[in-house]
Amino acid sequence: MKAESASEADKTSIQVIERLSALLDALAQHPDPVSLKDLSAATGLHPSTAHRILNDLVLKRFVDRAEPGSYRLGMRLLELGNIVKSRLNVREAALDFMRKLHRKTHQTINLSVRQGDEIVYIDRSFSERSGMQVVRAIGGRAPLHLTSTGKLFLSVDDPKSVRAYATRTGLAGHTKNSITDLARLEHELNTVRTRGYARDNDELELGVRCMAAGIRDDSGRLVAGLSISAPADRLQEEWLEDLVDTANQISAVLGFAPQDATEPAVTKHAGMKHAGMKHD
Repeated sequence: MKAESASEADKTSIQVIERLSALLDALAQHPDPVSLKDLSAATGLHPSTAHRILNDLVLKRFVDRAEPGSYRLGMRLLELGNIVKSRLNVREAALDFMRKLHRKTHQTINLSVRQGDEIVYIDRSFSERSGMQVVRAIGGRAPLHLTSTGKLFLSVDDPKSVRAYATRTGLAGHTKNSITDLARLEHELNTVRTRGYARDNDELELGVRCMAAGIRDDSGRLVAGLSISAPADRLQEEWLEDLVDTANQISAVLGFAPQDATEPAVTKHAGMKHAGMKHD
């Protein structure tokens, strides 16, 4: 009998959680306060059951009673959401995805962020058993205009900021393929905006090519770049779709939804449309 009582108690607890979750989901569908009648209809709960659960949620601040008989999501959910957000960082979100992409390409996968006029490599995924690879040192830096990830960050700057960057840095080059002219850089950044991804074709280091896709947070802000670096004769165009997919998955973990972005989202269509074409 005791075992049966415990089982019934567990079943009841789970049922309460399911009902509570259904009410929160229903409230999340509406920007304005929702009446008890509408919540009951949306969840299939009897009005008295919905009312009892909502009262408990109001006490714990998960739900606010906007006015008698109507409800909306409460501030406690925002507080908890901010805690979760503060514990998420791009490195934690990206690592498993980076390893998966490395296993598929057998080339180095880099995670980089912007610091001033440079990108900084903050993580990577590679294997010493995967043959010839281009391995960037964690903590290493490179100019924005010479790297695929750096071009992503410059592409979201306004024209005045790009010109100021060019003035500060002088657009110094590292190889014969480096972009050292402002007009050419502006043209390149327009291409990046259109395509939604960026390339480095032997511009930072001769014999090395990279492609990068952006990672965005829940506000739509570009926070990092994910790139594949490889010897120039080994970089394969079919990796572009995998790179874009991976960057989008990491962005989703960080809470990004495409409609949140102020810039065009990275899409498979944008990436594959230009695959195999001559590059600027």
